[in-house]
Amino acid sequence: MTPGSNLPLTAARVAVDVAAPVRLDVSGLLLGANGKVRSDDDFIFYNQPAGPGVTYRSGGGTAPDAILVDTGALPAGIERIVVTASPDAAGQTFQGIEPTATVRDAGSGAVIATFTPPQLATETALVVVEIYLRNGAWKVRAVGQGYANGLAGIATDFGVSVDEEPAAPAAAAPTAPAHVTPPSFTPPPMPPAPPTPAPAPAAAAPAGTGKINLDKGRVSLQKNQTVSLVKGGRPLLSQVKMGLGWEPAYRGRDIDLDASVIAYGPQRNHLDSCYFGKLTILGGAIRHSGDNLTGEGAGDDEVITVDLGRLPADATGLVFTVNSFSGQKFTEVAKAYCRLLDAATGEELVRFDLTSAEPQTGVMMAKLIKQFSGEWEMTAMGEFVKSRTVRGMVKPAAQAL
Repeated sequence: MTPGSNLPLTAARVAVDVAAPVRLDVSGLLLGANGKVRSDDDFIFYNQPAGPGVTYRSGGGTAPDAILVDTGALPAGIERIVVTASPDAAGQTFQGIEPTATVRDAGSGAVIATFTPPQLATETALVVVEIYLRNGAWKVRAVGQGYANGLAGIATDFGVSVDEEPAAPAAAAPTAPAHVTPPSFTPPPMPPAPPTPAPAPAAAAPAGTGKINLDKGRVSLQKNQTVSLVKGGRPLLSQVKMGLGWEPAYRGRDIDLDASVIAYGPQRNHLDSCYFGKLTILGGAIRHSGDNLTGEGAGDDEVITVDLGRLPADATGLVFTVNSFSGQKFTEVAKAYCRLLDAATGEELVRFDLTSAEPQTGVMMAKLIKQFSGEWEMTAMGEFVKSRTVRGMVKPAAQAL
């Protein structure tokens, strides 16, 4: 097929797989006559793999991901299924790795059509093909429409939004609606900590006073306690990493949580949010490693790197949050924690273990606040919020600063 061409579907049930030389994330959107989704439920992807008449199928890294469409099971009013793809690696474009969509009869596997979008360059997401209804018959059209701002652009066009509060006024640069970039990025490995024969026990913040510095080594915080990021009388103004981790409370179950950081100005004004859908903010001073889908395995599940020395002068407050977009409650989470590390050495500076849980979908783990003296202070929070998205955390986090 060539861009814009169409063919009649010869089967009621079809599978659309999208292959490329690199791992891709493939998703599908159910659209009505107005070209928009009806709700979040019409966005089908790894974390929401089934909808009425449309299913996501993972290739497991060895085969292409696919979207399966049963035209006979689609709800009334759904007239188009859009199949999208984006490279799994953060920031990678399609230049030189043009994908190929193959439409097959889902029953027999017979190929109905193939399409490879030509001449791609800066695109980081594509509408590859669409299955659409015309005069009572279902057809497939080759599209190949690219977006340089990832799935955020696609989501904006088709109305995907899971905001839990009114959207903020439009900013100069578009931001991705929460949880639309398929988050299967692989977090970069943490730098190894220098080996020591017997690590010194962590210093505990004194009960009631709540604040110490880093002079005595690693600090273990309890809820509402604070540590000043000062060592040897000097404020820490280098790169730090906030590692956040969790484990499922029940063996054999995956739990997909999303770690984020929200940046504020001196008047608690929201500057920007860094999360799996927007991996870099504030001129690169804050960077997100990408999303972890299960919480399985030892070590940090997601890592946010903060270059304290490169933060803009008006960035004076950072709140680190964790949300469950899929709706799992924190009572289903075990061993949730956050820890601050020296990015250069991997040395753990501060740790906070969440020892209690509430049946909510969001938690504010910790905050970093810049003092007038220029030093930063980290406070353990552990405050639960009813919010599945980082956008829903902006207001309560501002109130908690």
